[in-house]
Amino acid sequence: MTPVLSAPGDGDLTRDPSPKDIRLWRRYLANERAEAAVYRDLAQRREGEERDILLALADAEGRHEAHWRELLGERGDGGVKPGINTRLFGVFARRFGSVFVLALMQQAEARSPYATEADATPTMAADERIHEEVVRGLAMRSRTRMSGMFRAAVFGANDGLVSNLALVLGVGATGVSPQVILITGLSGLLAGALSMGAGEYVSVRSQRELLQASTPNPETPSLIPRLDVDANELALVYRARGMSADDAQERADRMIALQGAAPESGPVNLTGGEEHEELGTPWGAAMSSFCFFAGGAIIPVLPYLFGLQGLTAVFVSAAVVGIALLITGGIVGILSGAPPWKRALRQLLIGYGAAAVTYVLGLVFGVTTG
Repeated sequence: MTPVLSAPGDGDLTRDPSPKDIRLWRRYLANERAEAAVYRDLAQRREGEERDILLALADAEGRHEAHWRELLGERGDGGVKPGINTRLFGVFARRFGSVFVLALMQQAEARSPYATEADATPTMAADERIHEEVVRGLAMRSRTRMSGMFRAAVFGANDGLVSNLALVLGVGATGVSPQVILITGLSGLLAGALSMGAGEYVSVRSQRELLQASTPNPETPSLIPRLDVDANELALVYRARGMSADDAQERADRMIALQGAAPESGPVNLTGGEEHEELGTPWGAAMSSFCFFAGGAIIPVLPYLFGLQGLTAVFVSAAVVGIALLITGGIVGILSGAPPWKRALRQLLIGYGAAAVTYVLGLVFGVTTG
């Protein structure tokens, strides 16, 4: 996908710019230079088509840079630095070059001010919208390549944070001793991690078994050339796997012709070309879920491990868990292309809401039994 490029010199060059205009143009120029550098840094970590696309985006930002240089003329860039966000993107791109940077750049392109900027050309505003879609597509590729490890990491840790915070606060509100709270928290950590690990093992094992049951019998394709099976019957195999009648017939004819021309090419492929998500091993998935849940669940227990008691331990536990929830929510927001602070706040409110309910129930239960 080739970005729409604007030609410089379409802005209003006749009026005398104010000092405010010059400062704004210089900031736009600095940002365009920095964004082009980000795309070039990302391109160095990619190959093939993705590299070409990123370099094309860098060239497009260079055209926008030329527009602001022309407006500034002899005034120059004044040594103005790009915005803090753009500078951070550059640091991330040079050090990581990951889907996180693409997701952040997607948001940056979506927030382009050119749509309401009188000194930017209409073409430049359209360019930025196209750039957003290009980066969205690249980020989608990277998200697709990410394995289920990320899902297990974020949601496993989040489950550990919320469930054990709720458990610790709920039990603590009943008025039991700090030692009981600590033992309860560690027991909740172990029980939850084992449950997560066992559930992930069963889930991945079941998925692999289902995929195996859907895979053609490995002996059948090798026998087809020896049997009196015409193309119509072979086409039924492909139709049963979801292909249209015409496509199935065309594929069957091609497979039969391939076998007739070069039998040594191998057995007939009976799949319809469908793709399945790459699955890890059941034990690998179980161990990762166990570790991620345990990593999240240990955080609410830390104050009690260090000897804190009473409301001090409650506040410290809630505070450190809140920070962790903000981090996990922000990461999810970045990768989903949404504002990270919204996802972080949502994660925090959900976690604190669950913990508050159990804490109130613990208070009620403590009063009732007391």
